[in-house]
Amino acid sequence: LRTHKDKYPKSAFTTHIVRSQQVKKKDTSKMELQSHPVIPKKKPVLVCILDGWGENDVKDEYNACHVANTPTMDKLRDRGSKYYRSVRAHGKAVGLPTDADMGNSEVGHNALGAGKIIAQGASLVDISLEKGTMFTDAGWNYIKPAFASNTLHLIALLSNGGVHSRYDQLLGVMKGAVKDGCKRMRLHILTDGRDVPDGTCHEYLATLKKDLDDFTEGGCDAKVASGGGRMSVTMDRYEADWGMVERGYNAHILGEAEHKFTDATVALKTLKTDDVSDQYIPAFVIVDEAGAPVGAVQDGDAVVCCNFRADRVVEISKALEYENFDSFNRKRFPKMLYAGMMQYDGDLHLPTNYLVPPPLIERTSGEYFAKNGLRTFACSETQKFGHVTFFWNGNRSGYFDEALETFVQIPSDNCQFNEKPLMKAREITAAGKEAMLSGKYDVVRVNYANPDMVGHTGDLAATISACEECDACLKELLDLVDELGGVFLVTADHGNADDMVQRSKKKECLKDADGNPLPLTSHTLAPVPVAIGGPGLPASIEMRDDLPEAGLANITGTYINLMGYLAPDEMEPSLIKW
Repeated sequence: LRTHKDKYPKSAFTTHIVRSQQVKKKDTSKMELQSHPVIPKKKPVLVCILDGWGENDVKDEYNACHVANTPTMDKLRDRGSKYYRSVRAHGKAVGLPTDADMGNSEVGHNALGAGKIIAQGASLVDISLEKGTMFTDAGWNYIKPAFASNTLHLIALLSNGGVHSRYDQLLGVMKGAVKDGCKRMRLHILTDGRDVPDGTCHEYLATLKKDLDDFTEGGCDAKVASGGGRMSVTMDRYEADWGMVERGYNAHILGEAEHKFTDATVALKTLKTDDVSDQYIPAFVIVDEAGAPVGAVQDGDAVVCCNFRADRVVEISKALEYENFDSFNRKRFPKMLYAGMMQYDGDLHLPTNYLVPPPLIERTSGEYFAKNGLRTFACSETQKFGHVTFFWNGNRSGYFDEALETFVQIPSDNCQFNEKPLMKAREITAAGKEAMLSGKYDVVRVNYANPDMVGHTGDLAATISACEECDACLKELLDLVDELGGVFLVTADHGNADDMVQRSKKKECLKDADGNPLPLTSHTLAPVPVAIGGPGLPASIEMRDDLPEAGLANITGTYINLMGYLAPDEMEPSLIKW
C-alpha cells in the first residue's frame, strides 16, 4: 500500500477545473454542518464506487453486469425501491453539454464529491468557441506570434467521443487560427477506438484531410504530421507508462518513429490490421519524398494540445513545458510556445498557458468534512486513485487538512486489464476493511476500477470476471459494516460494463462480416445504481420517490445525511427522506 500521508504522487491528479486555493476565500464559519434530526453520528460509514457499473435497460448476454454472478448486488437490488434506485450519470446531469454526451470518471467524481452540477470541459470549450473569447484570451495571444512565419502544431485525440475531445472543437481551433493568419499548420493525431467504435479512425481521418485540403487551398499549408493510437502513444495517465509519452514526443516533436509514410491514409490502412484496435496503432510519422518529416517542431513554433480532459495529457504537457525534465531523454527540446486547451493542473499551473480558462469547484464535501473535524479515508488503485481523491475534492491535489485525511494508493498492474481482470480489488478491500476496523474515520470511501478499466478492453468474458470480483469484494465490505453496526452507500460513476457490444437503433447487437459481435469499448449512457443500508440506518430512512431525474450530484447530500448531518443547502437534494 502507498499511503499519501508520506508522499503525494508527483503527478498531481489533473482536470480542466481550477483548484480550491485559486478560489476566493469564503467565511468558513458558514461551513458548519448541522446535526441530522434522525440519523446518528460516529458510526462507520462506507461509500463504495463500482467504477463503470451501469443499470442498463438492455439485459442480455452482452451486459456484463447482468450476466455476471453478482449475489451481493442482486441482494441490494432485491430490497426494493426504498433502499435501491438509479440516478443519471451522463449529459446535463453531470455538467456536459447535451444528454447525448457520455459521462466519465472525472465529471462523475466531481459531481459525487461536490454535490453540484458544474459546467465541465467540453461545455466550457463550446462556450468559448461560440462567444469567440478563445481567440481574444491570453492563451491565444501567447501562441499567435507563431502564425505568420512559424508552424502551429495541434495534438488531439481524433474523435467525437466527447470524453477527451471532439472534432468540431478541433475544427473550431483550426478555423480560428487560419482566420488569424496562420500560414502553416500540422496535425498530430491520436486514434481512438475506445470512446467511439473501433475502426472509425479511417472516417475521422478522411474528414480531417478534407478540411486540411480546404485550408491549404485557402493559403494555409495544412497537413497531418504524425499519429498513433491513444493507448500506444502520448496519452498515458498517472505516470503508469512514460514509454507511451516518449513515443508520442518522438513522433510529434522530433518527427521520429519506426513507421514512416508519405500519406496518413496509407499509414492507418497499413498499421490498422484486424488484430490491432484503433487504440493501439503504433506511432507513425509522415515524411516527404526525400524522407524528411513534414512536421517536426522547430524553435518558435506553437504547439497546442486540443484535448479538454486532463488526466491523459498532463504527462505530455510536462514533456512539452518543463525545462528540467527527466522522465525520459527528449534528445532535443525546441523553444516552442506550448498551450493546452485547458489548464490541466491548477496546483502545478500546468500548462502555464491555455486557451480556455477554468471554472471553479469549491465547498466540496471534502472541504466541509475538514472544516467540521471529520476524518476521511479514501483508497483505490492507480487507475482510479485520482478520481477518489483529486476529482472528488473539486480537482484539488493534496489535502484540505492532512491531519484528518488519509489517502491510500495501490499500484495498478502495468498491462492490458483484460489480462488481469481482478486488478487490485482484493488489496482495496483489505485497505477499506482495515480503515473501518481502526475506528478512526467518519467516512471510508473506496473505488473499484475493474468494471470500467476491463470494460474498456471490449473483452466480455474478462469484464464478467471483473464484475464478479467486485461483487465478492463488496460483500466483504458490507459484512464488516454489519459487524460494526455501520451504514453503507454503494454507487457508480457512469456506465460501461453494462453494454459490451455496438448496437443498432433497435438495440440489436451489430456483427462483423464473420458474424462476430462488434465490441463496445466506450462508456454508456446508462444510469447507475445507488444502494443504502446497514444496521446503523434508522428504520424510518428510505429513498425519496419525488426525484425521478436525480443525478450523481444528489448522492453527496445522501452520504452526508448517512454520516449524521444535514446536507448544505447549496448542494443538490439528498435522495433519502425521514
